[in-house]
Amino acid sequence: MTAAPPAGLTVLPVAGLPEVQPGDVLADLLAAAFELMDGDVVVVTQKVVSKAEGRQVRLDGEGAHRAVVDAESVRVLRRRGGLVISETRHGFVCASAGVDRSNIADGWAALLPVDPDRSARRIRAGLRARAGVDVGVIVSDTFGRPWRRGLTDVAIGCAGIAAVVDLRGTSDSFGRELHATMVCVSDELAAAADLVMGKASGVAAAVIRGVDPAWFRESSVRAEVVRPPSDDLFR
Repeated sequence: MTAAPPAGLTVLPVAGLPEVQPGDVLADLLAAAFELMDGDVVVVTQKVVSKAEGRQVRLDGEGAHRAVVDAESVRVLRRRGGLVISETRHGFVCASAGVDRSNIADGWAALLPVDPDRSARRIRAGLRARAGVDVGVIVSDTFGRPWRRGLTDVAIGCAGIAAVVDLRGTSDSFGRELHATMVCVSDELAAAADLVMGKASGVAAAVIRGVDPAWFRESSVRAEVVRPPSDDLFR
């Protein structure tokens, strides 16, 4: 895989998506809202994917949110008051197991998709069938980072675009061989897309153009990005 950076990227918001309801076909909505081209990368927020897939739960009564978070967690790392950092079934370590009450009706919470990689594959296949385009798809979500303040969007699922670009065995600008460099380009693309989507603008998707063609391949966030326990120095 090439070590050369893209010549330049263009990041475009997808405006005009309607409020997504359970059962909606996201590929249909995206194809109607934006004229896609071969080689685009479509970044879709987890929230609309979860809504379309019916991954919403009603929070009934005091303590309901905590009960849902516990149910969605396989391991709780830290709990401080109402803040919970836990590991999900997908292997993601994040706040509240990804259970989110923002940008959703009062009294409800959105859960992470059951299989975000599969969600991305479904959207990609739908866009190929409906718009006749070959694109990459990333499902993004907002995560915090240990030891750093602030939030950023990361990829929780992808299809047709590399999750990680492995540069081991290539050379740096001084000709030295790289031995450990693996770039999580799916996270970088998700973060770039968030710059035009924002957190309160109602824009739930973005299109990135100019991505290195060598990055387009079959992929999986769960297989490529989630660090296995054997490599985890903090577990």
